[in-house]
Amino acid sequence: MSATIQMPRIMKIGGGAITHLPDVLVELGLHRPLIVTDEFMTSQGYAARLTDLLSELDIDFEVFSDCVPDPTTDSVAAALTTLKQFDADCLVALGGGSSIDTAKAASVLAVNPGKMRDYKAPNNIVNGLPVIAIPTTAGTGSEATSVAVITDTETQEKMMCKGLGLLPVAALVDFELTMTMPYRLTADTGIDSLCHALEAYVSRRANRFTDAIALAAMETIYKTLPTACGQPDNSEAREAMMLAATQGGIAFSNASVTLIHGMSRPIGAHFHVPHGLSNAMLLPEVTAFSVQDAKGRYAQCCRAMGITDSGDDQYAVDALVEALHKLNSDLSVPSPKLYGIDEKQWFGNITLMAKQAIESGSPANNPRIPSEEDIVELYHRVWQ
Repeated sequence: MSATIQMPRIMKIGGGAITHLPDVLVELGLHRPLIVTDEFMTSQGYAARLTDLLSELDIDFEVFSDCVPDPTTDSVAAALTTLKQFDADCLVALGGGSSIDTAKAASVLAVNPGKMRDYKAPNNIVNGLPVIAIPTTAGTGSEATSVAVITDTETQEKMMCKGLGLLPVAALVDFELTMTMPYRLTADTGIDSLCHALEAYVSRRANRFTDAIALAAMETIYKTLPTACGQPDNSEAREAMMLAATQGGIAFSNASVTLIHGMSRPIGAHFHVPHGLSNAMLLPEVTAFSVQDAKGRYAQCCRAMGITDSGDDQYAVDALVEALHKLNSDLSVPSPKLYGIDEKQWFGNITLMAKQAIESGSPANNPRIPSEEDIVELYHRVWQ
């Protein structure tokens, strides 16, 4: 059975990749970029690094710096207004997944009618203005995916949007932009990347191309993430994590995510938990729920991560679940309870969250396909 693989047309990877933006614009025949970023990137001078490059070459540009965490239809609408006023022919997304997803969504609405909810999955988005993605966190992999997640301001639904129209035409993957990431962000985005790789490998839509990339990403992340968290100025660790995050993005974009992401999105929508952190909360328990239905695959993940070299699959999957619990403990990942979510609100929303998780489609790719009742039970387990 053949697999369809989608990737950016141009990828610049390594220290200083950001400096290639003018060359990439020329190569793609683009002339009026809208830089989409947030206030932090602007205050830290990262946006100025781009605007200075463009100004030196007399390239016209505009800046939208009002991206918000977990982008909403309102923030996308604001970016779209700036895009149309400037008459941009492309978008340059600088930041984490929120800035990149904001740019992707605005690019779609710039050339298509209607509202973002008209393009949520299972609808397929086929076109949008060109997006050049410059990630500043080693986590989401959004620079290499045909996916965006946008929260509908009116309904508070966290919408999964998919299609080739969301795939950046170019990605500039520069690990030097991650050197100032704080501990919590480094840990949460790192585990998010691990989820991407692991889910891609065990997904029912996995293929030989994504398998190799997913295993390589898992090995790097599991071995390197503690160093990146404990030694934030370790450039080798930062570079390795940045590359692995992009690999994870390529893997899951072409093999899909599974139950972890399906259950994670409602947590973010209802309780405003950062995406990487909600994935981390779920990773050990969802893995424990799923391993017996793809024992060989999960065992191979365990071996790739260097947890054990045992040829006994049952021993390996047990070791994997134990190691994921320990990883969360070592990196101080809180449970929903310890994070501060109100207990009554959590349990009052569980049935709705389970329904929304199923409707996202991601659980259908899981090795063990859950019922709504299974998901309710998992939400109970992760509470503590």
